[in-house]
Amino acid sequence: MIHRRTTFAAASVLALLIAAPALAQTAGVAPVGATVPTAQGGANASALLYNAADPAKSVIAATGELGGLEFYGLDGQRRSALAGGETYGVDVRGDLIAVLDRKDGRLRLSRYDFAGGTAASLDARPLTLGYAGEGLCLHRSARDGALYAFTLGGEGQLDQWLLFQAADGKLDGRIVRRLHLSSEAKYCVADDAAGTLYVAQQAVGIWRYDADPEAEAVATVVDINRLGRIKGEVGGLAVLNGGAGGNYLVAANADAGDYNVYDRNADDRFLGAFRIQANGADVLQGPSGLFGLRAPVGPGLPAGALLVTDDRKAGANTQVLSWKDVAAALNVSPGADAPTVAPSKLALVTATMETQPVEHGGDAADDPAIYVHPTDPDKSAIIATDKKGGMLVYDLAGKPLQYLPDGKMNNVDLRHGFKLGGKSVTLVTASDRTHKAIAIYTIDPDTRQLTSVADGVQATGLSDPYGLCMYRNRKGATFVFISDPDGLVRQWKLVATPAGKVRAEAVRDVKFDTQTEGCVADDETGALYVAEEDVALWKLGAEPATGTARKAVARVADNPALKDDLEGVGLYAQSGGKGYLVVSSQGNNSYALFRREGDNAFVGSFAVIADGATGIDGISETDGLDVTSASLGAGLEGGAFVAQDGRNVSPPENQNFKLVPWSTIPRKLGLN
Repeated sequence: MIHRRTTFAAASVLALLIAAPALAQTAGVAPVGATVPTAQGGANASALLYNAADPAKSVIAATGELGGLEFYGLDGQRRSALAGGETYGVDVRGDLIAVLDRKDGRLRLSRYDFAGGTAASLDARPLTLGYAGEGLCLHRSARDGALYAFTLGGEGQLDQWLLFQAADGKLDGRIVRRLHLSSEAKYCVADDAAGTLYVAQQAVGIWRYDADPEAEAVATVVDINRLGRIKGEVGGLAVLNGGAGGNYLVAANADAGDYNVYDRNADDRFLGAFRIQANGADVLQGPSGLFGLRAPVGPGLPAGALLVTDDRKAGANTQVLSWKDVAAALNVSPGADAPTVAPSKLALVTATMETQPVEHGGDAADDPAIYVHPTDPDKSAIIATDKKGGMLVYDLAGKPLQYLPDGKMNNVDLRHGFKLGGKSVTLVTASDRTHKAIAIYTIDPDTRQLTSVADGVQATGLSDPYGLCMYRNRKGATFVFISDPDGLVRQWKLVATPAGKVRAEAVRDVKFDTQTEGCVADDETGALYVAEEDVALWKLGAEPATGTARKAVARVADNPALKDDLEGVGLYAQSGGKGYLVVSSQGNNSYALFRREGDNAFVGSFAVIADGATGIDGISETDGLDVTSASLGAGLEGGAFVAQDGRNVSPPENQNFKLVPWSTIPRKLGLN
């Protein structure tokens, strides 16, 4: 489950009060048009279907409660209607329409045909809410183009749905994030360009979230009742994004009878307010929804439109304001035409497998290691850590094979070819934070079970054994590196005892300025790569005799693709010294690739996104990862990438590990 955190400080409230004084006399703005009243009474939301081919032929879609969704021309005349339950909220993206049906407690999806003037259902199946719905809004991600719907409930529910195309071409949906406010929420709006979601919590205030379902669910206050500029309940929200020249949030301050405007280019600072008036008298009786579009919509709306739904007892309709008029009344720039969203530079891939979630909640799953079976690739496995409990082994379908409750294991790695008890074994080590020791195991290739072979507790002498990786040099010696949060990385040589156990002998200390965790050693080249979380990825020698000299492969401050923390590090080793280093850039939920050879040149980044059809969500806030170039069987002939998912959001469950076929990564990055 994703837990909501609210960012709220006294300084924030004070800023709301003093940042910008309200206008001495609230400006009045007259509507430039209005729709005819709804057919059966009741109007609570509207949206503008923008006809890009001929903006003057754009269409207003407005909810008419039991009358369904009604469509009007810009002249205000009703053109058609789409029946369906009790419509109570609407939002659009292009010609796609999402409606909240309160009667059946579901989302309804349809597509509008500008040529025919009608809409047709796109529902692959009923998307039921399971609670009393109050409102909705849509969001199209600039990162991956995914379409989301947010639904709001009478008891503070806030669900995020991923909408995706089903096999028959219609639209299906899955809940990918579930938040909860302390009381009813009725209005929301999302800005696709900025990836921002605004939510109005009734009688409380306005909150801002990151609209990405994989982002941390932090609610930041924009305005608040009594202490800020809101008086009573918010009657609707709208965004008019005109870029750097003018980017605004509008909130209907219903009890005060005016409309607050906030500067989104200045951290949502309050700018001023206006009233909707004609001949000096207020026009609206019951504002019940706003919709903004910052693009020219015919001669009377050169800078876009602000729609205001008036849910009056008699004659409920939608009022149309010119955004140019609103900006002039507030003496601010209307901004430029709606900015185009720059395409993401990230290569986007999806996971094909996810493991069963770990048993412990919170930040528990941490680091995986891929075990390649020596003779049967299908019997390979994923060995992973639960840093609140122990060691895990999964098969390639994500099914648990073993759990050892041996302590708080943080990182894990393995090496083949260790000579123990007269035979060659695969040695698995983990950083044991419970005993401040090195946990040492072998894995049986037939049962894929771990067995401890440590010669007693192998104490590290570290305050908190943290990051870990292994190294096997060309002479067959096997080493393990473990980091301490204070920046110390200690190296041990692993030695077999006559009794068939393994002990660790310290051979070198390397001190970094700040905390490190992720590391990987290249057995062929003798290089060690260490991620200093907030600083850089470093390269140094893996042999004990190479000392402490190091070189920065990439610094966080110098590479825009990297955002701290740098966490997991893996090596995709190919023949001839070729291959790639993979680094988890935790701060932006992506993975950076560097060439294995030469100066380790940066070649690009990728992200793992949700797959609506399979129900496997994306990967975010990754701690540990591993990659292999060895075949793992059908579909994984080119190896695999496995990473910890710090926010397992769909469905909301404990953390787990997800697998991506390696072949999709270089293909999406355009690499050979």
